[in-house]
Amino acid sequence: MESLGVPCQEIQIKIEYPILRRKKRYANLVDAEPIALMSILSSFHAGYFRISLSLCSQALLWKIMVHLHNHLPSMAFYLMWYIALAIQVSLCFLYAFKCIFYFDLVKEEFSHYIGVNYLYAPFISCLLLLQSAPLMEPHSVLYKTLFWVFVLPVLTLDTKLYGQWFTTEKRFLSIMANPASQVSVIANLVAARGAAEMGWKECALCLFSLGMVHYLVIFVTLYQRLPGGNNFPTTLRPVFFLFFAAPATGSLAWNSICGTFDTVAKMLFFLSLFIFVSLVCRPTLLKKSIKRFNVAWWAYSFPITFLALDSVHYAQEVKDHVASALMFIFSSTSVLIFLGVMLLTAANSKRLLRRDPVLWSATGPKNR
Repeated sequence: MESLGVPCQEIQIKIEYPILRRKKRYANLVDAEPIALMSILSSFHAGYFRISLSLCSQALLWKIMVHLHNHLPSMAFYLMWYIALAIQVSLCFLYAFKCIFYFDLVKEEFSHYIGVNYLYAPFISCLLLLQSAPLMEPHSVLYKTLFWVFVLPVLTLDTKLYGQWFTTEKRFLSIMANPASQVSVIANLVAARGAAEMGWKECALCLFSLGMVHYLVIFVTLYQRLPGGNNFPTTLRPVFFLFFAAPATGSLAWNSICGTFDTVAKMLFFLSLFIFVSLVCRPTLLKKSIKRFNVAWWAYSFPITFLALDSVHYAQEVKDHVASALMFIFSSTSVLIFLGVMLLTAANSKRLLRRDPVLWSATGPKNR
């Protein structure tokens, strides 16, 4: 009887164990949502601000188009601006929570040779929102206050990033340069346009010179195919569109500084147009990057929007059929690409917040 009693206890333990485990699993269902939220925060990075960049640049394009063409519906501009504001605020809150709960990942992103450049993106989006705001005058106190709130972090990042490029041996520009480095240039040029809109010409010239000089240095470095450009992942090749986004933004900034679309603005516009055509004529360059959806696809949208903004100002200055045709082509293309990427994002929402292996694989090209 004693020999039979021992197996009975063992069988009883084996039967009750999965029941207890199942009860424990049901008891922890309350904790499922916070765990999911933490997973989203750990996967979230500054590259997602490409979405708000596209929305904010579209809002600026619609504002200018509605101002120039009265037959366009102003309601479309208001809708776009408020959607852009809502998305920007949501992304900022997510990144703020990440800074609180995953500060180590934020530090890792700050040290990453690609990820650090997108820390400019939230402030570029805010500056574009400010410049396209429907109910705020550039000379108001609130406008000037918000301008400095958004520009001071840009200047701080400039001091940190540009200083490393020519003083830190392991972070020389010849090693760290990659197409995403041009985001810092765009930040300075967008800030220069905002300063010019307020009438601060000296401040605008300072920011413009800072952006354009570094654009020339980055462009020449990447043109020579130095080590930094060879460590750029295939999935991020849509970022190559930043090559023409920077001169297009420079043309917009110079137009605001001078008040007219003069020779310098036209030269920058033609440069961006040439680089755009060069990229479009090489579809094989982007073939591998479009096999699977990635948030980097939003890098197609806002560079073309900046080029469309240039074409609008160029058409207003030149006033001929070719300039009008360019304005129509680039404005239509910008809206269509924006809508297409937005629909693809909605269709691939499950892949949107997956951890990006590019940003967490290494902190520099040598580590790869």
